[in-house]
Amino acid sequence: MLSYTINSLETEQQIQFVKDTFTSLLKEKLGLHPVFAPLFVQNTSGLNDDLNGTETSVSFQLKSTGAAYAIVHSLAKWKRKRLQELSIPLHEGILTNMLAIRADETLTPLHSALVDQWDWEIHIAKEDRNLSFLKETVRLLYAQMHTAESVTCKEFDHTEPVLPPEITFIHAEDLLEQYPDLSPKERERKITQQFGAVFLIGIGNALSNGEPHDGRAPDYDDWTTPTSAAHTGLNGDLLVWNPVLEDALELSSMGIRVDHSALVKQLEIRGVSSRQHLPFHRSVLEETIPFSIGGGIGQSRLAMFLLRKSSIAEVQQCEY
Repeated sequence: MLSYTINSLETEQQIQFVKDTFTSLLKEKLGLHPVFAPLFVQNTSGLNDDLNGTETSVSFQLKSTGAAYAIVHSLAKWKRKRLQELSIPLHEGILTNMLAIRADETLTPLHSALVDQWDWEIHIAKEDRNLSFLKETVRLLYAQMHTAESVTCKEFDHTEPVLPPEITFIHAEDLLEQYPDLSPKERERKITQQFGAVFLIGIGNALSNGEPHDGRAPDYDDWTTPTSAAHTGLNGDLLVWNPVLEDALELSSMGIRVDHSALVKQLEIRGVSSRQHLPFHRSVLEETIPFSIGGGIGQSRLAMFLLRKSSIAEVQQCEY
């Protein structure tokens, strides 16, 4: 169980420095426009995400209208809709601060019931929906993490940078082939310890052992589009080696978003084809919403990593 931490003023200032620095880098280098985000969405909109499909939303009924709402799990679908509403130009995007409550979360040094992350989404062309574009975007995003680490270490002179200059890409199927007897988390630990920073591609679809590497909702990331004879998926997780905990640390989940064919296929795989009638899903099927790529980056997790803290409770104020 996490314990509540009363940070020193110095630590609070360091956390703010990390967040300000990385926010500036994201806006400048990825061409992102800051926008405000909702804390909750209406249940009938289809905009909330079910993540792995097992998490329970924190919900309430609005007294004045009787409508049912839920605290967001993530903003993946909302951001894509917002690109359309704001008429964001091609290859530009939006950036927002997302706060969420995940009441089912098991509390660990890496997991809190409060989720705070940078949520970003970029308008792309249909022809950008490929593995090369995904990798190009990942490299650009990782470069800002690498820069933020260098700047933070220099500013506070408390540690040496540990991130490698380049990120390593590997598909979840290839990782399974390398370590067939290990669990998904054990496989992540092995590969991240070896390379320091890894982008693990293809999260959500079943691998050759019949199981997905990890769960993904069916209606935002594309995890079924074939990219080779043995591989599917245009999404993944960005992992770094945490020298304090001596373990892999997921800093970001991101991906190219579903198109018509991927959405139909993934809803069918998950047994929720009935969602096709929801407003958001109709806009994807009718291609009236922009094609996009996007993801979330954990603010507390990045601060924890860059400031070499041993628990998320040291950079986040939650009383448990």
